[in-house]
Amino acid sequence: MGQFITIPTPGMHCIGAYRADPAQTPRGGIVVVQEIFGVNAHIRRVVDDYAQAGYVAIAPALFDYVESGVELDYDEAGVARGRSLVAEVGFDRAVESVASAAQAIASAGRKGVVGYCWGGTVAFLSATRLGLPAVVYYGGRSVPFLDERAQAPLLFHFGERDPIITPEHVALHRQKQPQAEFHVYAAGHGFNCEMRADYEPTAAALARERTLAFFARELGGEA
Repeated sequence: MGQFITIPTPGMHCIGAYRADPAQTPRGGIVVVQEIFGVNAHIRRVVDDYAQAGYVAIAPALFDYVESGVELDYDEAGVARGRSLVAEVGFDRAVESVASAAQAIASAGRKGVVGYCWGGTVAFLSATRLGLPAVVYYGGRSVPFLDERAQAPLLFHFGERDPIITPEHVALHRQKQPQAEFHVYAAGHGFNCEMRADYEPTAAALARERTLAFFARELGGEA
């Protein structure tokens, strides 16, 4: 359904992005922010899924600042390489790239962001710094930024068995962002990803339903 395109970012740097368009008039636009494994087959499926739901969807290839075409395995080596690339890219450039991706789909109408793992924190920062409605799936790096004031609605998804995001961290999210919508599932970290060992299809389906309801409410468009 989708295709790879190139988008400009600040500093005259161009990065790749995977974009998919709906068959009908768009209900809005959604920027999909990757995990630490790149714009891989899973993220491309997520983009295609949002397009099938009626949105123009785009996933900027954030690792292109360092190395193009990165798709990592969900193993120890992939995690180590992904963490290294995340540190090189940094949050500031990641958020700038979300803004660039949103601009690339400006014709879609109102736009929102959804992010997973590292991308979940980028999505959160897109709400605080860009004013874009955001859905955060298990954003494990958000704690240092929780004092930032959200400029747009937020929806958080957490897994109660997540070894990375403790119950104390979830409680801190609720305390610091009391206006946000929260859901906790009987699942671990990465429960939305069918390529992970912690994939939990029941939780993923319910989170998707709630995410689509959030975007229908915040972006408009007929259901």
